[in-house]
Amino acid sequence: MIPTRPLRPFLRRSPPAATWGRLRRTGLILLLLGVMLPALLAALAVQAWQHGALPLAAERVELRIEPGSSPQQVARAWAEAGVELPARLLYEGFRWSGEAARIRAGSYAIARGTTGAELLGKMVRGEEELATVRIGEGWTVRQMRAALAAAEALRPDTAALDEAALMAALGAPGQPAEGRFFPDTYPYSRGSADLDVLRRAYRAMQQALAEAWAARAPDLPLRSADEALILASIVEKETGQPADRGRVAGVFVNRLRIGMRLQTDPTVIYGLGPAFDGNLRRRDLETDTPWNTYTRAGLPPTPIALPGREALRAAVQPEATPALYFVARGDGSSEFSADLDAHNRAVRRFQLAPTASRPASIPPASSAPRP
Repeated sequence: MIPTRPLRPFLRRSPPAATWGRLRRTGLILLLLGVMLPALLAALAVQAWQHGALPLAAERVELRIEPGSSPQQVARAWAEAGVELPARLLYEGFRWSGEAARIRAGSYAIARGTTGAELLGKMVRGEEELATVRIGEGWTVRQMRAALAAAEALRPDTAALDEAALMAALGAPGQPAEGRFFPDTYPYSRGSADLDVLRRAYRAMQQALAEAWAARAPDLPLRSADEALILASIVEKETGQPADRGRVAGVFVNRLRIGMRLQTDPTVIYGLGPAFDGNLRRRDLETDTPWNTYTRAGLPPTPIALPGREALRAAVQPEATPALYFVARGDGSSEFSADLDAHNRAVRRFQLAPTASRPASIPPASSAPRP
């Protein structure tokens, strides 16, 4: 049968406008989900990192952050030290906080239960895990250096330096090291250099000595702050009781004023050095060294120990006393005498009597009758 009208070509109808709108909205939603979902998951992970306990490989994890370390390097270092999270996640936690650029170098420690936010807070505030080393009053430089060498987690950068090289490293070439470091307890960041501690102790002594010298009594027979430091070191070694420091200094000042030799045993012991066996003999008193105040007049050429603040004060503000002699009583205190006869009686009473004893910790101060 022949059609009565011509055939029209087949035409595909376009979807209605409403269908296109739905498709566009669906595509946009999927696109947004594709972009936002990873970010949302990352934000949730960071929230968990900030407020949840960090998984640690041990009860305590320690780390030293070197100066100049980037946040990425810090994150990687914590992951290697024992924080059992990917370094990338640690870094994202630092970055999302907005505090990453404020992380400070130093030594830090965290224990189980520490959150990421607490870890970051420690590093931003610089709440370091510090160790301490004590430098004792009356120590020699040799004893001080031995204490630094034995200190926990203190880098021994100066171990190979002699005293001259050490002082040059501190910016004081040619200055004797003895007496130049202030006795105190010094905190330090684990892994830091011993030179840092020495520099602080050196500057502390410079300041303490300057303050003492500025407050000195008038008409002292001392020509400089260095001489005050030398006298203070002798007072430190000669004093068993803190209350005696001012009077011991007064005795030495009286002797210096009249040109009388100091005749103090600790200077002899210092001059003997390693040869001293703990028993001071008459031949030791007669063995001449630059520090032997029995054989030489005036002050020795250098300090003999590290004096503390009270010894510095006593040296520049000595007690007014008529005494020219003193002898250790055996209990840490001293007996003072204005003349030789009284001193010899005190020596017989406290040093030569059969029951007299002198503790090993008390220096043999002025123990023999003195001319």
